[in-house]
Amino acid sequence: MKKIKDFLWKPGMSVEECVDSFGSLGYQAIELREAVDVVLKMKQSGAKVFLTFTSNMVTSGLRGFFAQLCKLKIPNILVTTSGSIEEDLMKAVGEEFEISNFHADDHQLHERGENRVGNLIIRNESYMKFEDKMMEYLEKIYAKKKRITISDLLFEIGLMLDDDNSILYQSAKNNIPIYCPGIADSSFGFQLFMFQQKHEDFIVDGIKDMGRVVTDLSFDDKKGLISLGGSISKHYAIFAALLSGGFDYAVYMTTSHSTSGSLSGATTQEAKSWGKLKDDAEAATVNGDVSITFPLMMSTALDKMKKQGLLKNE
Repeated sequence: MKKIKDFLWKPGMSVEECVDSFGSLGYQAIELREAVDVVLKMKQSGAKVFLTFTSNMVTSGLRGFFAQLCKLKIPNILVTTSGSIEEDLMKAVGEEFEISNFHADDHQLHERGENRVGNLIIRNESYMKFEDKMMEYLEKIYAKKKRITISDLLFEIGLMLDDDNSILYQSAKNNIPIYCPGIADSSFGFQLFMFQQKHEDFIVDGIKDMGRVVTDLSFDDKKGLISLGGSISKHYAIFAALLSGGFDYAVYMTTSHSTSGSLSGATTQEAKSWGKLKDDAEAATVNGDVSITFPLMMSTALDKMKKQGLLKNE
């Protein structure tokens, strides 16, 4: 049986060295270190890797890291929520979010046109600029196509951007599809609705994407999942994998717990009961703030991939 070893700091300790030491600590530390190994095995085996995340991850400042991972060709498929898309676009056109605090006066914020997300602020002006740009993008797409899938819509918008830190830009540049099954649930979706009032023959097809993501997978493929948070993004990925035999590897990072019965808190073991993960799947679950746990875990995995020659487009 493995024994606990005391954590000790040493001068110049790297992130990789720090996280490696978690392998002999208790609680969530060892779970995070095990997640590193699962992600490494995904890449070593040549698995098709899903990266799923919710919009608050993009708000937090992880946007550029997700884009960087696309540039490095770590994920093969992204699944996210509509809020992620609009916030990626806001930042791509130069908007910035601000750090506030969890106990700000929300009445005053509302009066100033400032919207709080935890301890972060998004100004109304950012939404206004986003809405103007959205109409420009949609007019250009409409001139070429009257009917389009959500993933193709996001690909076309990505091609119009010029921002290395944009998820849409890097996914389009590296031919990584983005699936967004809840596209209507945001300002992005509302802009699609407004555009459709002007162009009633413009159709955004969300059902065809399901056919694409399912047929892109096979029972013979090795499949891996890195799921940050939960929600519709997580379920879309695990349901697609269920139809092709389930995931071989999975890392769940979340603040939710299984006792609520929610999908966000559902464990990798529970997923096996549905066939979403294979019975012998290698999996790790890390409970904690993803804005902390994911950069630590993924940075360590990247360092190890670099040493093993597994990184592309460095």
